[in-house]
Amino acid sequence: MAPPHGPRRARIAFSDSAAKQLENITSEAEIHALDRALVVISVDPDIGDPIPGDTTGPQLRQYADEVEAVRVLYFVTALRTVDHVHYDETALPDPVTPYGAVKAAAETAVRLLHPASVVARTSLIIGDGRSAHERVVHELAGGAREGALFTDDIRCPVHVADLAAALWELAVSDAAGVFHLAGCDALSRYALGVLIARRDGVDPSLLPAGRRADTHLLGALDVRLNSQATQRRLSIRLRGAREFLGAATAAADADTDVMHADAEIFDQVRPQAEILPNCEDIV
Repeated sequence: MAPPHGPRRARIAFSDSAAKQLENITSEAEIHALDRALVVISVDPDIGDPIPGDTTGPQLRQYADEVEAVRVLYFVTALRTVDHVHYDETALPDPVTPYGAVKAAAETAVRLLHPASVVARTSLIIGDGRSAHERVVHELAGGAREGALFTDDIRCPVHVADLAAALWELAVSDAAGVFHLAGCDALSRYALGVLIARRDGVDPSLLPAGRRADTHLLGALDVRLNSQATQRRLSIRLRGAREFLGAATAAADADTDVMHADAEIFDQVRPQAEILPNCEDIV
């Protein structure tokens, strides 16, 4: 039975003037402090104090956190939630956190100042047991770490060897512009953990599951990088996680566990879900 839905959080968007202010923030501590304030606002958009003024438009509010020394002016629109992001190489950056805004600003700067450069967007990077996510899976299964693998946080994992080969291929070519270097399987972090556990001989039932929507973590839940345009110009094939993590002897069992996990996710995001093609379709 699927867990009950948690309260939806408001999407954070930045006006032009706010975006310019973000570009001037260079302190990582200030960025994280602002992130924390925005988490509070996204969970409870009405927490800010109303500012008297014109009542014909959205109510302007201010939220102040004296401890973090942060003051945020904002208003709430009728469209309060966005939890699905799926885009291809032509899509412009759409950050929902200050951290994402900093990365988007860097991408924009590179494209403006060095138009002949390659901008590579990628997803979760998985190795052969040495990546951060693989370590987390083992620590959670062994009880060495508290927490859970989210069933509603969707990404397109890529193998580090495929990523390195693709980056090298682009670097030595005359390619320029934005390229997506992600695997073709869209998986939740929990489903990915199941695959890693199966490959490494760990019992997947030891992995705790949870929903990111039930936490105060800010950011997009569903980010599916469509890499089809990039894949067509590469000789290296960007494998999906089901392929590069699936051992032959355990592939059937792993697919069964992942299908159950992904079925639960699809039920939650059915109105907005868009299934990426199989690897064979984009070679």
